[in-house]
Amino acid sequence: MSNLMPETVTDRRGFVHGAAAIAALLGGAATAQAAGASRGAAPAPAGFGPVKQVDAGPLSIGYVEMGPATGPVVLLFHGWPYDIHAFVEVAPLLVARGYRVIIPYLRGYGSTVFRSADTFRNAQQAAVALDGIALMDALGIKKAIVAGFDWGGRTADIMALLWPERCIALVSVSGYLIGSQAANAAPLPPAAELQWWYQFYFATARGEAGYAKNTDAFNKLIWQLASPKWQFDDATFARTAASFTNPDHVALVIHNYRWRLGLAQGEAKYDSIEAKLATTPPITVPTITMEGDANGAPHPAPEQYRSKFTGPYEFRLISGGIGHNLPQEAPAAFAKAVLDVAKMAG
Repeated sequence: MSNLMPETVTDRRGFVHGAAAIAALLGGAATAQAAGASRGAAPAPAGFGPVKQVDAGPLSIGYVEMGPATGPVVLLFHGWPYDIHAFVEVAPLLVARGYRVIIPYLRGYGSTVFRSADTFRNAQQAAVALDGIALMDALGIKKAIVAGFDWGGRTADIMALLWPERCIALVSVSGYLIGSQAANAAPLPPAAELQWWYQFYFATARGEAGYAKNTDAFNKLIWQLASPKWQFDDATFARTAASFTNPDHVALVIHNYRWRLGLAQGEAKYDSIEAKLATTPPITVPTITMEGDANGAPHPAPEQYRSKFTGPYEFRLISGGIGHNLPQEAPAAFAKAVLDVAKMAG
């Protein structure tokens, strides 16, 4: 059934193969952990982790897996500039209901690294979404619920759109986030352009150098602007900031935003996928879209994307000062959406 009326929920806390490559990878993970410890990072709750590794497509993907091996699978995807700890309180809620929960680091975060030094450091939307399918293949997962926000929401959207036979259902913060270079070429009203200030900054050599030099400070500012009412502490930020030490983090962030504006090339092997995505086809799998009532990041209004979901559908507005990082700010509401969309899927 389709619910056209929003449900309002209040929730405020309710690289190559071989021994050398493995050693380098483990060394990188250890460096990130040490960086987090030196910053006084908040420890993850007991049972969250350890981070596992699996070769999947061009990557060695780092991921956390929790819950019974035979349980129904939920894939949770984070965005920029966040990491797997966005789901640190969501995951136990799903595990308690019998779900197998898998939370990967996106390319350029944590211990997710390229298996070859020669691989193009590409962060166009098709490449990032295919990482999700490659991870499912590598872990032998035929079907899963996919859920995410920001880059992770776009990844989940694309997976549900292009591979509906692999995606049982979808939870997407801010709804339909699939775009194209052609669509992004159209100018927006000045107030909307202002919200994308960092995208224009990243388009410049000065911006790339500035992000490389001030990664943590830059990303902390984004957290504050995107979630103006979220009172996170320094330790919580530091726990995530350790993942930004990934050697390809800066290059991939810069490429993603430049590619969106047509200022950087993608790869020809993704052209057919991007051409299909550019037509903004509807998503047919059961879906719950969500929005925080204090999201300070650029995001579409729910009525703008309602027609893009043609299967069973609900929209939920999460109140209580919830910003862009909805899973971490309102974990109970996010977990409930995952459980409820599973019921919608039957």
